[in-house]
Amino acid sequence: MKRLILSMITIATVGLHAQTLNLSLQECRQLALEHNESLKAAENAVNKAKLDRQIAFAQYLPKVDGSITALQMKDQDIIGMSLQTRGTYLAGINITLPLYVGGQLTAANRLAKIGQTVSEEQQRKARMQVIADVDNAYYTLISVQSKIKMLEAYARQMQGLYDQVELSVRVEMATENDLLRIATKQNEINYQLQKANNGEQLCQLALANVIGTDFDVMVIPTDTLLEASLTDELSEDFSTRPDLILLQQQVKANELQVKRARSNYLPTVALVGSYSHYDNLKLKGSFNNLSGMPLTVSHTFSGGNPYALLSVQVPIFHWGAELKKVKKAKLDLNDSQLQLEQNERGMRIQVRQAVQNITDGQRMVETATIGQKQADENLRVMRQKFDNQLCSMTDLLDAQSQWQQARSNLIEAQTQLKIYETEYLRVTGHLE
Repeated sequence: MKRLILSMITIATVGLHAQTLNLSLQECRQLALEHNESLKAAENAVNKAKLDRQIAFAQYLPKVDGSITALQMKDQDIIGMSLQTRGTYLAGINITLPLYVGGQLTAANRLAKIGQTVSEEQQRKARMQVIADVDNAYYTLISVQSKIKMLEAYARQMQGLYDQVELSVRVEMATENDLLRIATKQNEINYQLQKANNGEQLCQLALANVIGTDFDVMVIPTDTLLEASLTDELSEDFSTRPDLILLQQQVKANELQVKRARSNYLPTVALVGSYSHYDNLKLKGSFNNLSGMPLTVSHTFSGGNPYALLSVQVPIFHWGAELKKVKKAKLDLNDSQLQLEQNERGMRIQVRQAVQNITDGQRMVETATIGQKQADENLRVMRQKFDNQLCSMTDLLDAQSQWQQARSNLIEAQTQLKIYETEYLRVTGHLE
């Protein structure tokens, strides 16, 4: 990581047209995981799922609510008395504790836990896809750069042959036609080299897009050895694959939805405790008592009333709506089970195909390696024969073409095998 940071600092200090960045495959993966927008959204989804789980758990706990009411109205005359409400207020606090709600709280908490698992698996799935994209772009860039080096070596061979034949033409030991044939071959190599250079630029753009670097930065891969890394026996187990886990969690969620729908038949029980306080309610006035003596009355009412109650609600008749909800939830459950079975078969086929691809890829690398060794030896022998005038120009050019094709085949086989390995790890859920 320190080397990566130092490399990024170096990038910032060089000129715009000289920006290069030496990166290993692991460093490219790390950059992509840090800068990918979809992964940031997936992380937000995980955080929201964690909050949903906390919210669901809070439903088990008692709810405390407070209220205050201020009353302001005209004085009311009551049998010669004046009821004054200016400044009168009511304040209260309520505590509600759900004791039993037909299993809905338990189902809600289990669903929230499933929601968190789903968001985490979706995040893991997105991470694996990003890593697979990085590997594909990285190995493809190495392949193109390897072909460029091979074509440059091929071009040097042809230039050396051209110089040699040119000397032979001067001493009349070769013809101008031989030079023309070599020049034609050189033009063909230059054309292939130009295509390869154009391909490298596209691969650079593709890799920069995946890892989130500027398009003006040229990435120089440091892991250039395309050697097979999966040498042990390949397993077809994909039980940790996010796609499979997501489908399994969907089935579990629908099972809980069935239980949740059934809970609508059950009673709900809640305990409510409350305390209300009132103050500043005044009663003023005067009247004559029985003896005719005037009396003046002024009294302020103040006090509080605590109470507790047990609330029980029993569903009796809802015109069959709750029964239909249960039937619908069961159909949703059946759909998710069918989807799991169908997709599980498809995943099993993908895994088997991935294993077969690696097996075939390893054989292709072995075959291409043998072909390259044979082409190297054939070119060496034909070169000696040509120098000793024991073979024709055509034989030598054919040997060089076979050398080029053998090298190209080996590069393609090695690159494809590395991509196959990444895909195998992805479809079995082990890429990270």
